[in-house]
Amino acid sequence: MNKDPVFIYGSVAYDCIETPFAKADYILGGSASYAALACSFFAPACIASKIGADFREADILRLQKRGVDTSLIERDPSQKTFFWRGKYYDNFNNRDTLEVRTEIYDNYEPKLGENAKNGKYILLANTSPRSQAKFLDGVRAPAFTVLDSMNLWIEIANPELRSLIKRANLLILNDSEARQLTGESNVISAGDMLLSSFGAESAIIKKGENGAVLFHKDGMFTIPSYPVRSLYDPTGAGDSFAGALIGQIAASADSSFTGIKRAMLSATAVASLTVESFSSDKLENAGLAEIEARKKFLTEFTRV
Repeated sequence: MNKDPVFIYGSVAYDCIETPFAKADYILGGSASYAALACSFFAPACIASKIGADFREADILRLQKRGVDTSLIERDPSQKTFFWRGKYYDNFNNRDTLEVRTEIYDNYEPKLGENAKNGKYILLANTSPRSQAKFLDGVRAPAFTVLDSMNLWIEIANPELRSLIKRANLLILNDSEARQLTGESNVISAGDMLLSSFGAESAIIKKGENGAVLFHKDGMFTIPSYPVRSLYDPTGAGDSFAGALIGQIAASADSSFTGIKRAMLSATAVASLTVESFSSDKLENAGLAEIEARKKFLTEFTRV
């Protein structure tokens, strides 16, 4: 795979998840884990993160099996790994956070190797804007940076997030987050404002089962979601979307409006696999052939 690697900064975690149909405890999670596994189908992925003494070696090997470079994952034997416990309700659009453990990232200073410092493709996966900015500070001249975030950081780290948006090439939010950040109730108006008032070079607003919309100086583009018939667990779908998207951009070396649109096709296909199992089980086991089949379906599905 002779392609530029993607350096992914974010969380590597354990999740305990309850859905209306089943539950699973201490499964591999975290924004960087999902993103790297998704990216690995298109371009080499390297994770920069931190884990505790309790993180299983088998899960490191699980990442490595997909070719993910784990050399920038630091283990702190004095702490426990990032942990999230959540419960989803009948429509899967609503969830409660029942417990979260974030202490391992308190005062964390990410360490970048020489390769990461020279990285061209950077994904700042969902984590605090302050730590995302510290990671980006260490990269000398990134060619394309994707920034993912969430409602928590909009609430408690708004100035830091706003500053970081101006440094990224592409911002990814879901529809409720875009409304929250901009104050606009209309998603299209929110997307326009992200570019005009927040300084985003381009932005994607995800709309769950209703697809995603790209806002770019060269135009607007929308893609439907893949019609999933067995929604099992939506955790990590957005992270997988971001990872596959930047992986496809790195593989094609095309970050133009057209390049991002094509990458959204891969991202949508990959995200649809993630929701069909707990953790990243379906994503890892389905393989590139299934991803390509879903991309083909989406292409035909949207053809007039």
